[in-house]
Amino acid sequence: MNLESLGMVGVIGAGQMGSGIAQVLAQSGFQVTLVDQNAEILDKALKGIEISLGKLSEKGKIGEAPHSIRERIGKQTHLESLREARFVIEAVTENESLKTKIFRSLDEILPQEAIIASNTSSLPLTRLASATQRSDQVVGMHWMNPVPLMKLVEIIRGHSTSEETFQTTQALATKCGKTTVVSQDYPGFIVNRILMPMLNEAFFTLMEGVATAEDIDTGMKLGTNQPMGPLALADFIGLDTCLFILEVLHDGLGDPKYRPCPLLRKYVEAGHVGKKSGRGVYTY
Repeated sequence: MNLESLGMVGVIGAGQMGSGIAQVLAQSGFQVTLVDQNAEILDKALKGIEISLGKLSEKGKIGEAPHSIRERIGKQTHLESLREARFVIEAVTENESLKTKIFRSLDEILPQEAIIASNTSSLPLTRLASATQRSDQVVGMHWMNPVPLMKLVEIIRGHSTSEETFQTTQALATKCGKTTVVSQDYPGFIVNRILMPMLNEAFFTLMEGVATAEDIDTGMKLGTNQPMGPLALADFIGLDTCLFILEVLHDGLGDPKYRPCPLLRKYVEAGHVGKKSGRGVYTY
């Protein structure tokens, strides 16, 4: 599919990831419809996009007036508004039943040639695709957080993803200024398959009293030249999200090395899930 023929691109979910994806698409010249059933979340997302574009403009990172970019983003509360879309990116929370429900609805609503991409960070893409009658036109498109700043998009090929679907998805990511890597459909894909065991081991190191949280993070930052220590990064991602992905890895691969650390689980059970809750390993 030619990018020029896409017209409007749909993004479902106006949370941090969905709003970031919508912003980057608009910055790259696409007309975007951002869909969320919660009107308040939609308004909050669009306000956040305006602030983000303003900051980028002040720093000289974008060459177009922020209001011109913002005008390319429309908002809707119903999936039916995407009836004419030929490329839709689903970016709701990592809940397989919710994503499956959305995929079934999109399969009925969208034109026959439309591509459905999921921003899932760990769920089986092939299983999501099986909820549709167009599994060859379903693809994983895992954007990194924060979307406007991170350069990577991980593309996941499901069991039936066609070459045309892959090529269109890769071209769209490239037009958005992103570098792409390609993963087959296995739990965790590339990034989380490697990242989450490291974060998990940092929790085991903390739980066993090997070192303080500060020393673990400082050691990894300065010893391995990482911009953020693993425990601080886990707080930023969300400890509940980390736990969920580790459980997907553990269940999907059946290897005990992916067993979530009991201390990580305890933080989540206490509601201390990281920066978004004001408290995780660190207090914010």
